[in-house]
Amino acid sequence: MRPIRLRLLAYILLFLAVHAEAIVRSPRPYGTALMWRILGKKVRARGQFAPLLSGTYFSYPLWALRNAQQRVPSVPATPPIVALGDAREQGAGVQQSLASLEAEGLQAFVIADDVCSDIQRAATVIDWTREPWLLLVRAGDELAPGAAALYREAIAGTSADVVYADDDTLGLLGQRKSPYFKPSWNAELYQHYDYLRGACILRVHEDDVTDAAEAQDWVKALTERAIAARKSAHHVKAVLHHRRSRIVPDLPPKALEIARDLPSLSVIIPTRNRADLLSKCIEGLQATRYPSLDVVVVDNDSDEPAALELLEALQSRGVRVLRHPGAFNYSAINNRAVDEARGELICLLNNDIEVLEPDWLEIMATQAMRDDVGAVGAKLLYPDGRLQHAGVVIGVGNAAGHAHRFLRPTDEGYFFRHS
Repeated sequence: MRPIRLRLLAYILLFLAVHAEAIVRSPRPYGTALMWRILGKKVRARGQFAPLLSGTYFSYPLWALRNAQQRVPSVPATPPIVALGDAREQGAGVQQSLASLEAEGLQAFVIADDVCSDIQRAATVIDWTREPWLLLVRAGDELAPGAAALYREAIAGTSADVVYADDDTLGLLGQRKSPYFKPSWNAELYQHYDYLRGACILRVHEDDVTDAAEAQDWVKALTERAIAARKSAHHVKAVLHHRRSRIVPDLPPKALEIARDLPSLSVIIPTRNRADLLSKCIEGLQATRYPSLDVVVVDNDSDEPAALELLEALQSRGVRVLRHPGAFNYSAINNRAVDEARGELICLLNNDIEVLEPDWLEIMATQAMRDDVGAVGAKLLYPDGRLQHAGVVIGVGNAAGHAHRFLRPTDEGYFFRHS
């Protein structure tokens, strides 16, 4: 049978396996998604099929088969990429790694027992006049075919000193699983999850390598030197590394140091009736730590006695209440309030938010003051403790949607990104 027919047969079998597992695991949700698809509601059906199908055992093998014909650019074999392989923990995998590296035309040095002397010896042998890049790899990890060419193509198009790629892991039988499709450079995420290690190349100098040899964690030391040069890294959107294991993220993330001299801040709360919600929201603000806070409630035609009474009471307690009659228009209401806001920063707050921690606004304002940040959002929970969202992602239903929705805070989720 011709290879193309074998591939088609494998695709059909994997496709059926994915759907069969989804039906067995979640028959009712699968039936609902299928109903929407039959009725022609493609976006709704896709949104409901996605979590059902992506959670199956065969979903990644199916994706990998679809993307097996990875583009390999035709680029010169320069600059050279030199591999430093750490064989201390998984010495049995050295030959597999070396074979993978040699297939990509990479020069490789093995770091065995005496880490410092092995690294320093490699540093003296590497031809630094050719401006090589370093690939730091653990024994047992393998490169995907064409990885070196894709890395060299990325090198030519970036000024960054770190170029990283997506990766997956290898099972006991060599099967690919657990892919990590990484974001563009995210310095905040890197602080508690080193998603570069073992899946990146670095532009460093001989002195960097010899100095790092004496560090307790020489891989981290070299990587952070490269990042520090330009404060960024470049992402290759392709699975170029097949790994035996990954490091575990540091959880919980390090506490943020609150900035000094926080700017004045206006909190804008649109509301209509529902005194119970607004009252709880205001209670949270009153318990919030912040040096200069301007609270603005924008009332859209409340007519319930309890709501009117609460609004009058709030004014006597220093809360500004603006009237915005007419049809509800969230944008218009907030824009009206922004025009009259007194703070240097603006917080748009729904009236059904219940504050859980007194430092929430200090944390958000500290982040908002960074030069590379334009807007900051908080993690929101449903009353039962599940996530309403921990960020917004582009592409959901061809638009945008809440990230990590319905996860429990203790769930692993997508590499603990919601933590």
